[in-house]
Amino acid sequence: THSVPRLTLLSVAAEKVTSLGKDWHRPCLRCEKCNKTLTSGGHAEHDGKPYCNHPCYAALFGPKGFGRGGAESHTFK
Repeated sequence: THSVPRLTLLSVAAEKVTSLGKDWHRPCLRCEKCNKTLTSGGHAEHDGKPYCNHPCYAALFGPKGFGRGGAESHTFK
């Protein structure tokens, strides 16, 4: 049988995050729009996909007028 060194198993476990009901490799949990790496519980979700809270989720799915033209205004095409 093949055995994996314990250090490798611990490294893999340390890189695992659970979010949206799934396990992710830490670097794979990214915003669908801007590709920013996210933290478990530190992001929004829409249709089962992760998004950063600001600016992506707010601009895409938040109330219209987000930022109202100021420095925080974001629009995506």
